[in-house]
Amino acid sequence: MNELTVKQMFDEANVYAKNKFAEFERQKLPFSESLLNRTVQEQKQLAAKYAALVSTRPNLAGEDFYYLGMLNWLAENTENTAAFFQKFLAAETPAADKAQTARSIIVVVAARAKNFAEAEKLLKDYLTNDPIKMSERAKMENELAENYRAEKNLALAAKHAEEAYRATKAVFKDAASRAQGLSNLLNAGITVFEIYSDDGKQTEADNALEDLRKAAAFVEASDVYYYAVDRQIKYQIETKRKPIALQTYQTALSQTSKDFTARSLQEDVIRRLKKREKQYKMLGETAPELADIDKWIGGQQTLADLRGEVVLLDFWATWCGPCLDAFPSLIEWHQTFKNDGLEILGVTRYYGGAEGFQVDNATEFEFLQRFKKSHRLPYDFVIAKGQANQIMYQAMSIPTAVLIDRKGIIRYLETGTSRGREEEIREMIVKLLAEK
Repeated sequence: MNELTVKQMFDEANVYAKNKFAEFERQKLPFSESLLNRTVQEQKQLAAKYAALVSTRPNLAGEDFYYLGMLNWLAENTENTAAFFQKFLAAETPAADKAQTARSIIVVVAARAKNFAEAEKLLKDYLTNDPIKMSERAKMENELAENYRAEKNLALAAKHAEEAYRATKAVFKDAASRAQGLSNLLNAGITVFEIYSDDGKQTEADNALEDLRKAAAFVEASDVYYYAVDRQIKYQIETKRKPIALQTYQTALSQTSKDFTARSLQEDVIRRLKKREKQYKMLGETAPELADIDKWIGGQQTLADLRGEVVLLDFWATWCGPCLDAFPSLIEWHQTFKNDGLEILGVTRYYGGAEGFQVDNATEFEFLQRFKKSHRLPYDFVIAKGQANQIMYQAMSIPTAVLIDRKGIIRYLETGTSRGREEEIREMIVKLLAEK
């Protein structure tokens, strides 16, 4: 190991995860989140080990500092990363491409540390040197945008977010994969929108989503296209422009056929939008009372009784895997926000089954009582006789989450669950609780 150069150590650590997953594929090991996390952690540990070993060597010079910086970057030791890159940049004639990469990473490190003066200076240095890689520029600009936003400096956040979005569009075709390119495009576009939305600049926020829609059409990405339109409609409703939102919905149905030449892409967007039509119409309206209730597990309350509270209706079933996946978040929200005014109601109905057997309603009710206790769910259950509530709330697919504000108005209505969706719901809960 001591015979390896610093570059050789970095090269080995850099491809560690890639090589391990190639090995897993040959062994036909199934992919899992835990396997990914373990492999990435092993890669970080290897990089940290090599970085510590190299740091004890005498006579380090030139590109040794560059690769030592890269090893620390892999190991997520950002303080050492910046320090060794600065030593590399101080060399008499650092290689231009490596100098630019070093500058770009220092900008990211400085932005995360909220050291904006240093980040801006290095970004300026980067832009006045060659080569400029748009992928590196996108990362720098995005990091500055996110951290300025965290500091509530929305003017500078917007400036850097716009640059990040432009750079992301420029390098779309050069992304490691189409999926990664689309993810970067969506994230960059939505960041621009969210910053303008945070700043109360409706026109700029609308324009950001419109540009994202057009970019999605250009790269023939129906998923991103639908997301941009859906977000536009919800934003217009949230900002009390519901007639405009419903017109946006109608326009999108016809515009989709013009924006996509492939019939399959047209049909994908139109199908998804039409599935959302009734949910769009419910947003911003008074939440209807739950109907056809047979039993409660916990307190029995009407939605009218809960005015002044923020209410989360979680439409679910015991046989629904994604519904069960959401339990940890629901428990955390109840524990964190109950005293602030959040009320969670788990809304289900009789499905005629329990533990794999057909049962009557009384037996299914007893099963639901045991289920609530065994899963330690602290919020109340509402059990309906039939589908009336699911039809009324457009929750035929589950899980569906409905958030009702303190005035009894539906402010959020989404089907499905994922880490991103749960983060979205939590953010909306915090927002609605802050409203008085």
